[in-house]
Amino acid sequence: MRPKTQFSRAVVTALLLLFSAAFAVPFVWLLSTSLKPIEQTLSLPITFLPRAHYADLDGRRMEVTLDFQVTQAGAVVRLLSGDDAGKLGFMGAAQLAQHADSAVVVHPVAAGSWHVTQRLDRATGEGGPSPLWDVLPRDRIDTHIKFRWENYPRALAALGGDAESDRHRVGFWTFLANSLTVAVLGVIGTVISNAIIAYGFARLRWKGRDAFFALTLATMMVPFPVLMVPLYGVFKAFGLIGTLLPLWLPTWFGSAFNIFLMRQFFRTIPEELSEAARIDGCSEWRIFWRIIIPLSTPVLVVAALFHFIFAWYDFLGPLLYLTRKDTYTLAIALQSYESQNGGVQWHYLMAASAVTILPVIILFLFGQKSFIRGIATTGSKG
Repeated sequence: MRPKTQFSRAVVTALLLLFSAAFAVPFVWLLSTSLKPIEQTLSLPITFLPRAHYADLDGRRMEVTLDFQVTQAGAVVRLLSGDDAGKLGFMGAAQLAQHADSAVVVHPVAAGSWHVTQRLDRATGEGGPSPLWDVLPRDRIDTHIKFRWENYPRALAALGGDAESDRHRVGFWTFLANSLTVAVLGVIGTVISNAIIAYGFARLRWKGRDAFFALTLATMMVPFPVLMVPLYGVFKAFGLIGTLLPLWLPTWFGSAFNIFLMRQFFRTIPEELSEAARIDGCSEWRIFWRIIIPLSTPVLVVAALFHFIFAWYDFLGPLLYLTRKDTYTLAIALQSYESQNGGVQWHYLMAASAVTILPVIILFLFGQKSFIRGIATTGSKG
């Protein structure tokens, strides 16, 4: 039912925009974080656009990080005695008065100034020169928007582990190939097996058909955690643990949801088409492949997209069956990277996550018309 008044249309549009924004904000935040430097990923106040700060240090213009804001007046000094003789330091006014003989003022510092440090490229590891630093007023620090696209290749390189410390390092392309293998073979199995079973429930008449269909639907109430232990035992008995087979092989035996989805769509196809084909001498198999399947593209696309998204993001299955790093899917690889020692590099993790979800977005954009059509027509008559 369409809104009849201009006010109703405005309310519906506002609600749609509100809900769309609620779903879009996490994705925008992911993209924004993936283009930031590490210190801005968790900084407060929150900013969506990544920024770069520039200041003059030692007579050179360079990119710096804003470390903290000085709350009291003082000075940057050069120490004259002790183990740190010759080095620069910051002293407040009271501290400066106590060490007037052991420090030379380089320049005064007003309250509210920022301690800044030269940004060094640490992507290849530590061991470089010590960064320069200073305490400068905010008006001497320039800020510009800067998208750090280099985070993406660095994130994909880091996803496989540290090349020096991990002797069994596996690259991003191996994880991608594993995910594609599981998803594509699963999609093929889902479409073929469920279409055949659904056709038998929708168009063939045989004794006990409705009872078997009800029993098939009842399996939807059994959650996967209940089946984990017996399925693991079956795959272990066949020697399939540690391979990709347990992740896509079950799709070739049908699933209750996809069987129900396709059965409802097949029932909307006029029976007269099948009757005319039988009069012409077509077998049921030929009717299925030549008439039913070509007319069922929307529901097949829906089932394929649903399973591709499920297989692409599946975490529990790979966690249960995969034991070697060279068989990890992207979902497990991301979790493995997050749990590495030394803390999470959030900008790299977000960049790798953005690359991971990109295939699903592209697939949906290409198949959205058939997807929406399949959802809209499933279960309808005519």
